[in-house]
Amino acid sequence: MNFFTEKDGALLFRRRRELLEIRPWGLGLRIRATENRQFTDRDWALSTPAAGAGSIEIGEEQAVVINGKIRAVITAYGKMTFHNQEGREILKEYYRSWDYGTKDWKELDQITMARTVARQFKNVGGDNYEIHLRFETDDRERIYGMGQYQQPYLNLKGCTLDMEQKNTQISVPFMVSDRGYGLLWNNPAVGQAVFGKNRTEFSVRSSRQLDYWIVAGDTPAEIVESYADVTGKVPMMPDFGLGFWQCKLRYQTQEELLNVAREYHRRGIPLSVIVLDFFHWPCQGDWTFDEAYFPDPEGMIRELKEMGIRLMVSIWPTVDRKSVNYQEMKERDLLVRTDRGISATMECFGMEEFMDPTNPETRRFVWDIAKKNYFDKGVALFWLDEAEPEYTAADFDLYRYYDGSALECANEYPVGYARAFYDGMREAGVENPVNLIRCAWAGSQRYGALVWSGDVPSTFTYLRNQFTAGLHMGMAGIPWWTADIGGFHGGNVKEPAFHELLMRWFQYGAFCPVMRLHGDRDPHKPPMNPEASYGGGICSSGADNEVWSYTSELEEMMIYYIRLRESMKDYIRTAMAEAHEKGTPVIKPLFYDFPEDQAAWEAADVYLFGHDLLVAPVLEAGVRERKVYLPTGAVWTERETGAVYQGGQEVRVEAPVNRIPLFVKNGGLL
Repeated sequence: MNFFTEKDGALLFRRRRELLEIRPWGLGLRIRATENRQFTDRDWALSTPAAGAGSIEIGEEQAVVINGKIRAVITAYGKMTFHNQEGREILKEYYRSWDYGTKDWKELDQITMARTVARQFKNVGGDNYEIHLRFETDDRERIYGMGQYQQPYLNLKGCTLDMEQKNTQISVPFMVSDRGYGLLWNNPAVGQAVFGKNRTEFSVRSSRQLDYWIVAGDTPAEIVESYADVTGKVPMMPDFGLGFWQCKLRYQTQEELLNVAREYHRRGIPLSVIVLDFFHWPCQGDWTFDEAYFPDPEGMIRELKEMGIRLMVSIWPTVDRKSVNYQEMKERDLLVRTDRGISATMECFGMEEFMDPTNPETRRFVWDIAKKNYFDKGVALFWLDEAEPEYTAADFDLYRYYDGSALECANEYPVGYARAFYDGMREAGVENPVNLIRCAWAGSQRYGALVWSGDVPSTFTYLRNQFTAGLHMGMAGIPWWTADIGGFHGGNVKEPAFHELLMRWFQYGAFCPVMRLHGDRDPHKPPMNPEASYGGGICSSGADNEVWSYTSELEEMMIYYIRLRESMKDYIRTAMAEAHEKGTPVIKPLFYDFPEDQAAWEAADVYLFGHDLLVAPVLEAGVRERKVYLPTGAVWTERETGAVYQGGQEVRVEAPVNRIPLFVKNGGLL
């Protein structure tokens, strides 16, 4: 009995109810499996088709597929094992309660369905299944990537991660293992990833097929670059993205925003971007300036440009029932549907519905309005907020997209959102679009997504979490990442404890891919027109959040790091070019460049900014000195003191409140 066939460059395996395909794709292998009659035509995150360079060997008891440095072996009963080019096993599927060495198919037929198997399908209605994929695991394995989760662990071994998008949580399901492989869970359904001591498991609640991509590589860099080759790379970061960005919740009027920009210009403090946050519009879903508070957008943008400053404007995907665009979008089915209950997906100063960016018609409709009301007035930089989207009731079984039930495809929402503006801007002549966005999924990077970590609290705990989040995002293929410097919620401008946190966060932020000061600072300013029923006047504003809004010590320190960042633009530009050309993270764990140094894999509180600068942020209150591990194979010079250290050792260094320990590799940046 032969279960294998070769078709169109792929290996097909069909036994009982399951159809499985192993297809060479890029330098790796794409694995699909279903209990339906055929596969869907969706490639999801995989943008680059199969290279066709793989080889397939079919025998009586097994088949082998080889591509790049990975080799997959599938037996006649369907169990798969993966090896690298040297023949070393790197991953194998998880089975229990059977000796699969048997060749007795009659005996095999007696296995009960209660056994634990690697690929499990449970029908949940129609062509959809609850799906589980299980692998054996080494409890010493180290795992990185998977996106952004609010936790401090750099090694994800032992972690359980919900694959669903939320404010401050971003599922980008690509993992890199120190065993020499990377795996993309190529399925945007709501689910969970478990990296247990006894097994690794991916599961989703409702999907038509299992779909993942796996690659082998000798180094983490090789694995990440292979992944970028098949999912896409960021554009080249424009020069304005390398400098300092000023933001707060929220500039209420045109004159307030201009006065801040003028003050930066008057003081000679370099400023690349100033951000106009939410409710500068009349109504959610209008996607235009509120003329009552921003009477001359073209004049405002023109004056900013004369000072060398770009304007970024906030976009929300919410459409209020009072919006001028609501009725047309509703009639044309351009909004996220609710399968039960009332047609509302968010409640914020009214009842709103989210636009549906999985629908190409929606993407065109929203961009055409944004182009007319923003882009044609001079805005070429957008802040795509609420990108998860942030449902008031996060019950995914309630919602339906153009692409299907939210249970089946919700995690792709931010990809379509980013694509709407990327495609529109490219069509309008912008060579390298970059837009700030609050969420991402695999492949978001190719649509110019600069991801930030959401509305995190202003605490040292969350500063620590952002440190970890940024490194995981880079390993998951999202090289453009940033966080609100100072955190978003709860920072009081008058409290010394917050001043210390802001200093430490600002120092860290200077060495993130993008340096952006933002936050909802206390004490709040009241709404300008609390009696209004809509428009910018109904919203309060946070306290001032400019570099001169705090103490003189804070101001001096912040200006120091703004100028230091300016002086490093050539270096940062080189790192951005590598992200664009190869998919290399701008910030990365030490092991990325030093994989042979085992201690570098354990260093979870330092990172590389580019390749030549080791950054050792202070992530706890009251700390004035800290230990720093310096990787072997290089000589490291402490930037502030000039002290020189041989790599391969841990050193203790001073960390005064106004300085961050920095180490230059082999004297290059000095």
